[in-house]
Amino acid sequence: MEIKAFKAYRFNKEAVGNPGDCIAPPYDVIDSSMQDELYRRNQYNIVRAIKGKPDTGDTAGNNVYTRAADYLEDAVKAGALKQEDNEAIYAYVQDFEIAGQTFERSGIIACGKLKAFGEGVQPHEKTLEGPKADRLNLTRATACQLGQIFMLYDDPANVDRQIISKAIQKQPVVDTVDEHDVRHRLFVVDEQNSIDAFSAMMADKQTVIADGHHRYETALNYWNETQDDRAAYQMLTFVNMRNEGLVIQPTHRLLVDMEDFDVAAVIEELKAEFEVSEFAFASDAEQQEARKQMFEKMQTNDHQNIFGLYAETKAFYAICLKDSKFMVELCPEMSKAAQQLDVNVLHKLILEKHLNICDAKLASQSHLVYIKDMGDAIDQSIAKVDSGKSQGVFFMNSTRIEQVQAIAATGEKMPQKSTFFYPKIFSGLTVRKLNIEPIMNS
Repeated sequence: MEIKAFKAYRFNKEAVGNPGDCIAPPYDVIDSSMQDELYRRNQYNIVRAIKGKPDTGDTAGNNVYTRAADYLEDAVKAGALKQEDNEAIYAYVQDFEIAGQTFERSGIIACGKLKAFGEGVQPHEKTLEGPKADRLNLTRATACQLGQIFMLYDDPANVDRQIISKAIQKQPVVDTVDEHDVRHRLFVVDEQNSIDAFSAMMADKQTVIADGHHRYETALNYWNETQDDRAAYQMLTFVNMRNEGLVIQPTHRLLVDMEDFDVAAVIEELKAEFEVSEFAFASDAEQQEARKQMFEKMQTNDHQNIFGLYAETKAFYAICLKDSKFMVELCPEMSKAAQQLDVNVLHKLILEKHLNICDAKLASQSHLVYIKDMGDAIDQSIAKVDSGKSQGVFFMNSTRIEQVQAIAATGEKMPQKSTFFYPKIFSGLTVRKLNIEPIMNS
């Protein structure tokens, strides 16, 4: 991929105080309560651009997109967003903990030349039209690149380590800890030899989109629409697949609005294709033990297609595919790599075949709520089943990085939310203004 440095706009501590109070998670994980908190945190928080609040009086000339453009213009005028003096790339380091184990993930923020899928850039997940239309309207109105797109590449020489090791000897321009105790640090890399070394290493590299599929497709659409060379490059965060802090967490599936859902009948149907282990309980203490046994069963079946299920039957279930032939027969058009993916087995062999949740229903975002495995997400999903707000929850194991590589290599795509690269890469660390005339949305 062709790489170039750029003069980013960054939050200026002299105007905003702590720049860490102005950055935010990606737009698609910001719920209303987090949105409110980010609005309160700092008057210049980037949430006002990436996920502004709608108003009942919104019109074509005054809406979330036009207000995002006004916010950015005001932030630049006030000196809250200040442009870098020199062209640079940026070292981005995240320190975090999972289940008592500490990790450090690091990457390089730079501009990459946009390419159509299959020409050095591969997606691995399907996208939806709604989010792409939303992001395109935002880009049209602001002519800015606001958030990061998370890109993976493979470099056995680990050139990035040398660049990042040198960069972290300097003072970070952002150093903050988020609500999940993830530490985010950003370092400016404007030494020409480091920029040249990263560009040379990336010149022949194939990349895979880890997170930000909708935003990447939006960037392609915007470039095609404007035909402007400035839009031909996209702000991206590059992480080496060999980075020891590269962690994929599971995303669980919560069943909602399922009329006449009968878990006992579903379990009996599944037994034709799956080995089902039941962990029953009669008290709260026994529930915790049953839950533990289910997850232990899921984790000991290494590289097998196995899922957990909890529904209102006073039991947890571990559901393990008996034979790969069932996926081969049902989905002969899929590659072997795709047939072996947990998410495909769940979506095709269980959700679609036995629960009638087809691709069209998934696209309309009905019947399924995605639960990222972080914090107390598992407790919350179980509580929703117990309260009757959900009919059940399927628990997943993590997709492995080698599976992401294999699927990308085939040109196929996984179902939505097949991977959850933890932690999220934050928006607002760097902003790239394209200086293209805004396109008014009708």
